[in-house]
Amino acid sequence: MSLLQSPICWILGLVALQRLGELMLAAANTRRLLQRGAREVGREHYPLFILLHASWLAAIALATPLSMQPVWLLVGVFVVLQLLRVWVIATLGPYWTTRVITLDAAPLVRSGPFRFLRHPNYWVVTGEIAVLPLAFGEWGIAVVWTVLNALLLRHRIAVETGALSDRRAYIPALVAADGADRVGRRPQ
Repeated sequence: MSLLQSPICWILGLVALQRLGELMLAAANTRRLLQRGAREVGREHYPLFILLHASWLAAIALATPLSMQPVWLLVGVFVVLQLLRVWVIATLGPYWTTRVITLDAAPLVRSGPFRFLRHPNYWVVTGEIAVLPLAFGEWGIAVVWTVLNALLLRHRIAVETGALSDRRAYIPALVAADGADRVGRRPQ
């Protein structure tokens, strides 16, 4: 089977392009937030996330035969996870980054998926890391990278929680649909 006929090549290629697009959006948002006075927290662990995601895609590509047909139901689950990811990114708008960036004057976002659970993007990523390799029968990759992701997320959530603790004192505010931010005021 040629590369152009292989579902694994198409699917991984699309996922890689999506991730690169997200990194570009995140870099632009990060740059704008830093210009507004935001600060990055936990910078030292960020390269580990890049390594984790790149090695995850590489492991799937190297372990999966070109002729392997995916379980299309699981590919569908992966697509649903992508729609949830878009919802998270759209909800956070200019505050969405792949790094832990905090702008003290900005409100915590409590709309969209954040109404239902904390860290919705991390839930989506956890699902993706498990589901995509499973779609190609790669159980080992699903298990190993899910465990590695969980270990990194445990650290990152602690870093993020600490970075956001001061902002939790703000009165809840929402990000407007047009992307303009509404800054909450500290209680008097």
